[in-house]
Amino acid sequence: MSKITTELLLERAVPRSTRLRKIETLNLSKLQLKTGDLDPRLFSRLRHLQKLDLSDNLLDKFPNSLTLPDLRVLNCNNNKLEDVTALKQFPLLEELTYENNVYLTLNDDYKVMFLLQNLRLLNGKDITKLANHVRRVNSRKLTSKVTAHWEKFFRDQLPEKYTAEQVKSIKKKFLKSVQTNVVYGPSSLSEFTRWRVKMIAEEFLAYSLGLELNSDTETEEKMDENEEESTESPREAAEDVAQVVHIYDPLLTTGVTVTPSKRKRNHSKSSPGNKRSKSQASTKEEAAEDVSAEPLHFLQCHSKGNSREDFKTQLWSCVFEPVLDSGARKDPIVSSSRTVATCGGESVCLIDCETGTVLKKYKVATEEFFSVAWTTLTMVISDNRKKAHNILAAAGRRGIVKLIHVAADFCYGEIKAHKKPIATVCFSPTQETHLFTASYDKRIALWDIGIPDCDYNFKASQLLVLETASIPLRIALVPTCPEQYLLAGCEDGCFAWNIKLDKGQKSRPFEAIFQFPDDESMTTSHRVDGLAFLNDDVVVSKSSKPGCIYLWSWSRSFDAKEKGCQRTMSAVILAELEWSTTDMSYLTLSTCPAKEYVFCGDEKGSVWMYNLSSYTTAWGSAKGKRSERRISPTQILKWPELRVNGEQPPEILVNNVVADPAFTYLVVLTSVNITAIWKKS
Repeated sequence: MSKITTELLLERAVPRSTRLRKIETLNLSKLQLKTGDLDPRLFSRLRHLQKLDLSDNLLDKFPNSLTLPDLRVLNCNNNKLEDVTALKQFPLLEELTYENNVYLTLNDDYKVMFLLQNLRLLNGKDITKLANHVRRVNSRKLTSKVTAHWEKFFRDQLPEKYTAEQVKSIKKKFLKSVQTNVVYGPSSLSEFTRWRVKMIAEEFLAYSLGLELNSDTETEEKMDENEEESTESPREAAEDVAQVVHIYDPLLTTGVTVTPSKRKRNHSKSSPGNKRSKSQASTKEEAAEDVSAEPLHFLQCHSKGNSREDFKTQLWSCVFEPVLDSGARKDPIVSSSRTVATCGGESVCLIDCETGTVLKKYKVATEEFFSVAWTTLTMVISDNRKKAHNILAAAGRRGIVKLIHVAADFCYGEIKAHKKPIATVCFSPTQETHLFTASYDKRIALWDIGIPDCDYNFKASQLLVLETASIPLRIALVPTCPEQYLLAGCEDGCFAWNIKLDKGQKSRPFEAIFQFPDDESMTTSHRVDGLAFLNDDVVVSKSSKPGCIYLWSWSRSFDAKEKGCQRTMSAVILAELEWSTTDMSYLTLSTCPAKEYVFCGDEKGSVWMYNLSSYTTAWGSAKGKRSERRISPTQILKWPELRVNGEQPPEILVNNVVADPAFTYLVVLTSVNITAIWKKS
């Protein structure tokens, strides 16, 4: 048995090649190959492969994640194939042959004709007309029969108000009954008919009742260190049903319904249990400033094992993808697309905020992702031509940074950055290859991730290590000098470091620790779990201990002219934002500098929004002057009343909430595996 290696692939290329990415035709016939020899990681580098010959081998099935996005011609003659459904991973396939696979039948021919929309030649025969019949006429007839079977025998069995158990029971009965009783076409195609009937019935139940769709999701292959990785591109499936907006994604296996009549705009009123004085109550003037925002989509796309019962996976980080041709570093208003990357549990997802479509999904079964960050690298693609590409860095519990070339659906490398979990990552706004990683090992590291070549070879190097006194939770580069100073909110306070690379010292202690007011005195002992800049000077930080959010001046708090290290400084407070009285930790905040907004979620699923545009001018001119009272939220977006699979979700914590730079979309990440997307009118 021949094991497939890089050298073998280069040798068997037609013509022979020096780079995997240049191979367009590959002959792997007569090598006694078994399924386990098809290494998905190696095959994923064959990005431009169009013709593949696997004839005269011992394959019994295909791995589900070979990642051959450009494959057009496939020869699998003379193998031991038992199933063809995995071929759906090659959507551009036009010619397919699998003669002399004794376990394959006419039913399998019909399955591939349905699954491969571009297929025109099957085993040397033109199947264009027959395939169109299978995809359209056959599907239409079966859908009509499935719907009629539900209406006649099952619709009245489901009470108006039903429980999850009742739904589960009737689904099981319906699927069994419909596969037995719905008949169409010759008996020789009965296996194909049952396969399609089950698929149609599950789709019908999913769209009409918000039930789980058992899609044939990809099976991950084992990788190094028992790691599983895959990229998935689910189909969009959203449908209006009567007066209920139903948002559904097949790979997410969960339907979420939101009743529009329950979508109420909420003005500056506190959540139940939040104490507010009469002077802080919402006024008509305040209400007039409210943002007209509506909940747009609710997605459960980070479920472990794609389970619709998963309400435990916590979602932690999201960031909008930069637009490649907008001069992203110059104009924040046009620097972001409507695509957002989110992470939580074992997966990272790319979501189109407008449609609610999960564009891509990247999974590592042994990981729990805590943070994601974007950068744009100028890469050499071919013939020494250069092109800008967005790269996503994702990190979490394993202390490893995954580097994902999103346009290519490819995780091209990793950096083993820390031995303990990574809490957060961020890229430098001025140095595209500089990545900061903050870890539970009480260190913040600065890495140069390098730029990958055509074959995705890259070299990463560590440039700095910043020593912290406690675990760093949030980091932010100072906007006026991002190559000189970094701030970090940590378990025991807020710290600053000099990160200038012209200094010889590679391992550095913190340069300043900031004190914040408590009820009675100044203290540094509380956890700072929220940190962001509102503009070039105003820092927004949140501590769970006082139960409020501080706005303070970086320039007035940190005097760079004074010498010495590990200095204690009093944060010059400009104002306090009224927020929830909860002592719950890790409910972080974010800012939208271009619109001068601050956002922070709470323990009840609400989003507190603060429009600070009327304050920033005064803070810039009146040095040392502090607002006398806490600033109330401009608006509180309450979590809408919704049902997930017929049930109310459990208690909802908003772990993170982020707006795009133009404040068109608001993405809310929760503790119950639900991503909520709001849109401003």
